[in-house]
Amino acid sequence: MTTTKIISLNGETRRTPAATIAQLVRELDLSPEKVAVERNGEIVPRSMLENAQLGEGDTLEIVHFVGGGEHKDASQDTWSVAGRTFTSRLIVGTGKYKDFEQNAAALEASGAEIVTVAVRRVNVSDPKAPMLTDFIDPKKVTYLPNTAGCFTGDEAVRTLRLAREAGGWDLVKLEVLGEARTLYPDMRETLKATEVLAKEGFHPMVYCVDDPIAAKQLEDAGAVAIMPLGAPIGSGLGIQNQVTIRLIVEGANVPVLVDAGVGTASDAAVGMELGCDGILMNTAIAEAKDPIRMARAMKLAVQGGREAYLAGRMGRRKYADPSSPLAGLI
Repeated sequence: MTTTKIISLNGETRRTPAATIAQLVRELDLSPEKVAVERNGEIVPRSMLENAQLGEGDTLEIVHFVGGGEHKDASQDTWSVAGRTFTSRLIVGTGKYKDFEQNAAALEASGAEIVTVAVRRVNVSDPKAPMLTDFIDPKKVTYLPNTAGCFTGDEAVRTLRLAREAGGWDLVKLEVLGEARTLYPDMRETLKATEVLAKEGFHPMVYCVDDPIAAKQLEDAGAVAIMPLGAPIGSGLGIQNQVTIRLIVEGANVPVLVDAGVGTASDAAVGMELGCDGILMNTAIAEAKDPIRMARAMKLAVQGGREAYLAGRMGRRKYADPSSPLAGLI
């Protein structure tokens, strides 16, 4: 039976089944021949990586060579969460599609690097039925286990413990619903679950109300990303309160992503123009008349909104201001 251990890797807590440092390096899709490793303050010679046993609580730094000069590629506007860096700021769901093939095609069109996945019981009556992993490779796309459908903190924590056991995932999306009609989050249960998950080594990205005070409480409890709703889940109403989303962004020290309510591309652009680090959506793409085309539109909208935010919009004025001077008219 494979046992997992908790280590510190490049400043982040990580759970790994690797028995040796070389196995850990390969788990990261790296080559032991191309990295340097420090364990507990001492360099481990490359020739010894294959036999160097990995222990519970070990602290490792793994480095490799990159181009000199800039710390990152200035042409790429990336964002990071829990030590993981992504280029796409669009996260998409995996529900409501007509089949897995359409889901995979929409994902490709969106350019998203993260997909949310629900944790459900295995169909024991047909264990060989097609599964999402047959169409979307978790080695190429980051799976974000989601507690959709959980109405208590205990249910959510239990679900994510099973998800970690099933796939080793510690970056997770926490969602604790208060009622079935609105699907609004129960913030008391959400906060309790966030604290439990953080203590157990999870990195919870947390769905919440669009309240800057609640957002700060979640961050203090261990949330690695704050995900306020723009409008009720699946409503397509767009961002209803831009003021509170902006306040959450201004007060947060972790990424902020709009989660729920996006209906079309302009909604996604608005969220990005407010300074959000990303947008999560499912229904807006899956229920579009042409999901693949909408996925492309959302990709462009997120990119355009981000560019507009970085450019800095013009100031708002009460009255007209001519683009061409009126003086000197013929």
